Amino acid sequence: MIFPDSFEQKLGFDTIRQRIQSYCLSETGAGYVDKMRFSQDADFIKILLRQSLEFKQILEKGETFPSRFFYDGTAWLQKIALEGNYLDADDFLRLANALETIIACQSFLAKSKEIYPQLHKLSEPVAITSQVPQLIIQKIDDKAQVRDSASNELKEIRKRLREEQSRLRRLADQLFRQAVEHKWVPEGALPTVRDGRVVIPILAEHKRKLKGFILDESATGQTVFMEPTEMLDTNNEIRDLEHSEKREVVKVLKEITDALRLQLPSLRQAFTFLSQIDFIRAKAKFAVETEAELPIIEKGPELTWYNAKHPLLYLSLKGKREVVPLNIELDPIGRMLLVSGPNAGGKSVTLKTVGLLQYMVQCGLLIPVSERSRVGVFQDIFLDIGDQQSIENDLSTYSSHLRNMSVFIKSANDRSLVLLDELGSGTDPNFGGAIAQAVLQELVKKKVWGLATTHYYNLKLFAGQRQGIRNAAMRFDDKNLVPLYVLDIGKPGSSFALEIARKTGLPKETLEEAEKLVGKDLAGFETLVRSLEKERQELSEKIKRLEKQEIELKQSLNKYQTLSTELEIRKKEIISKAKEEASELLKNTNREIEKTIRHIRENRAERKETQKVRKNLESLNQRVAQPQEKKEKAKEAIGEGDRVRIHGQEGSGIVVSLKGKNATVQFGELKSLVNVSKLEKLGAGMEKEVSAKLRSVGINIYEKQAHFSSTLDVRGKRVDEVIPMLDQFLDTAILLGQGELRILHGKGEGVLRKVIRDHLRNYKEAASAADEHVERGGDGITVVILK
Repeated sequence: MIFPDSFEQKLGFDTIRQRIQSYCLSETGAGYVDKMRFSQDADFIKILLRQSLEFKQILEKGETFPSRFFYDGTAWLQKIALEGNYLDADDFLRLANALETIIACQSFLAKSKEIYPQLHKLSEPVAITSQVPQLIIQKIDDKAQVRDSASNELKEIRKRLREEQSRLRRLADQLFRQAVEHKWVPEGALPTVRDGRVVIPILAEHKRKLKGFILDESATGQTVFMEPTEMLDTNNEIRDLEHSEKREVVKVLKEITDALRLQLPSLRQAFTFLSQIDFIRAKAKFAVETEAELPIIEKGPELTWYNAKHPLLYLSLKGKREVVPLNIELDPIGRMLLVSGPNAGGKSVTLKTVGLLQYMVQCGLLIPVSERSRVGVFQDIFLDIGDQQSIENDLSTYSSHLRNMSVFIKSANDRSLVLLDELGSGTDPNFGGAIAQAVLQELVKKKVWGLATTHYYNLKLFAGQRQGIRNAAMRFDDKNLVPLYVLDIGKPGSSFALEIARKTGLPKETLEEAEKLVGKDLAGFETLVRSLEKERQELSEKIKRLEKQEIELKQSLNKYQTLSTELEIRKKEIISKAKEEASELLKNTNREIEKTIRHIRENRAERKETQKVRKNLESLNQRVAQPQEKKEKAKEAIGEGDRVRIHGQEGSGIVVSLKGKNATVQFGELKSLVNVSKLEKLGAGMEKEVSAKLRSVGINIYEKQAHFSSTLDVRGKRVDEVIPMLDQFLDTAILLGQGELRILHGKGEGVLRKVIRDHLRNYKEAASAADEHVERGGDGITVVILK
């Protein structure tokens, strides 16, 4: 049940219908827009949404889907159904074009049935083949004329007709020249046609000089149009042939119509499919325009939305300013939400957004929310929203609200969504507040889902004390006294009435008197609410700072892990090389020893030769010991405060502390625990050398590392702006040794995504580029993995 009857007009759904109809290419497609209805069948809703999503993907990918000749075939099929009736050649040509479009749509979806399964299912019942439009095209040409070859009789008639027309032209030219020679013809006149017969213009004073019949005369009467006697028989023959041609054309058209009459069921199914595709295409175009998505659909009531936007508000502000998205959650424990806050703070917009988007989903339309949002299916939606009424109707406004409340209490249940705007307003605040609280109490008792907006103090207290309903507030900047249009769930909102009055310039004495009249309790409550709001804002700022620090920490960790991996690889390379050198040295040593022994034996250990051999062994011993001495020298004692670098690296750091064989080293903003054996103490000369290398390329690595973000946002940028930004971003990322990058380009028509991914192919450091996970942005974000 949808209540009231003016539900669509109150929420603006009628405007959405009109906009979708403007995208339709046929009247029958627009007719489907009129037939859109609220559904409670979750499975049916999912099919409708999936169809729209698939066509939205076709549009975003820029695929060439057939979109010409989306004609309404209703009138044609009605004519064909009547025995003895026939279509004219022009209708047949348009019918053939429409049928070819239908076949092209069916062919497109058959090739892409795995990508667009729901759209393909729509095309499966279509049984029209290419033979049907070919039957028409063989008889009708592309100028909507019946072809000469349509029948043998027509071919013969038209042949004779052309011959007679040619003979008549020759005869008319001959007689006209004779009349011109006798000066019977007006200056500049030529043979013409009157009543379908060729005639010659003759001056009225000479009409008796030419034998024939006068068929017409000029407006002044000075010229008559005569059919010479010699041309009479030919004109009559042409007239008879033209009549024969018309009869034969009608005969051909009837034959085509009779053949199509046998195909009527298939034709009706084909045009139904074309109308459905037209309707779905229009819905998809609206979804692209409003950046709508397919949320998670639940069979029962549920409302957990992220980044929801009012589609009409979004379109009206597009290009002017951003719409603040709505995040809202209703659950079985807190089914109802009482939203309070200052006037013009966004309470009514929030309520309308909830009502409109829920209604759109259950009518089969994609909605502008995050894909991870969960949207349930409600049995009813009840709406009570204030009307802009004239003074004469003010007395009846509150009565109408009460009648609506009565309907809600009697009809709503745990599968109903109730939306109440400015609950309790329109009458004495004391009585209005009491009645509103009683209504809320009854709705909560019946486990109704819903949203209510109010300024009433007693309703805020009720929502804070009663299970099943929660307070919520529209966030307000109490310093600048401007609304922020953000919904905060869990606390009541202040109306900021006194502050706004103060800003407008109301006298101080008047405000002080107002505070006294309000009373300490209510004023204290408002103060407490504002205090909570201030604390919430401070907490929100702290959370943002922590999130930023967490991102920086993750970036540092990624950098450290990359560095650690590189060091480990370098370590293995050094050890492997050392083993090779040691092995080679050992071979040479053994060879020298064997050579020495052999030499001693051969020379029978003579003193002179023995001394010579000993010198050679000492020289060999020095060569063997030299690498070890170099290593010992390199491992100069390292202490706290020393500047060091890791073997094989150019960057340097300060030793913060030593513990056993490990040292904590400060590399810029990053602290790292490194084995002392991997460190090299820098002397003054070496430190200057490292600094000079970094300065020579004009790069402050630590500064870049501290300010670098692994996410690049290019949404809304032009292509010529994106490429330089992308180059700079990638160059810095590669320099800092980043592993994973994210590029936010949005979905839109997919142009930025294609340009970015094409450009990434030019970077050999880019190992891959793919869509983000569907729950974190999908194809609106490109994730780049660097080698």
